[in-house]
Amino acid sequence: MGTPVLNFSAVIRCLGRKGQSLVEIGLITPLALVALYIPTDFGVAYYTAHLTQNAVREATRIAVSTKDPFDNTAGTAIANEALNRLPARLRSVTVTVRYFGPAWATCMQTVSVSATGTYYYFFYQFLRMIGFPAPDVMNTPPITRTTEMRYEFQPVTNLAPKCSSSVEWTATRA
Repeated sequence: MGTPVLNFSAVIRCLGRKGQSLVEIGLITPLALVALYIPTDFGVAYYTAHLTQNAVREATRIAVSTKDPFDNTAGTAIANEALNRLPARLRSVTVTVRYFGPAWATCMQTVSVSATGTYYYFFYQFLRMIGFPAPDVMNTPPITRTTEMRYEFQPVTNLAPKCSSSVEWTATRA
């Protein structure tokens, strides 16, 4: 008669391994999820740094076009504008706006806006939540971005340049 296509003992062996497959999937799945989540978390941190750079650049563009750079109201408004444009994922944010003339020979005035904040990696928080040791969230490196541009309305004079000292405004968000 011929050999049967399905051997009964092979069917019994395959049916008996269903529990083993479930255990293997149960052990591999958390590792696979961690392997996928870590690059995602760092990608979100990179995207947050990119949004921070865009916010600082836009605030600097606004700052270079103001008529009176040494006005308290303008400096505070520019710092708050940068603060409002920063992503919400960034914590403990400090925005600093500076008007200064670094080249005393030409009195070329520039505007500098910088933002510093901390991105708390969720993976570290998750590890601590399930009981594993993880780096302290407060010790994560800060994201710092600075943009400096030439002030649009440079002083025009035939006399010796009179450069004013730098002026600085700061805004913070917890």
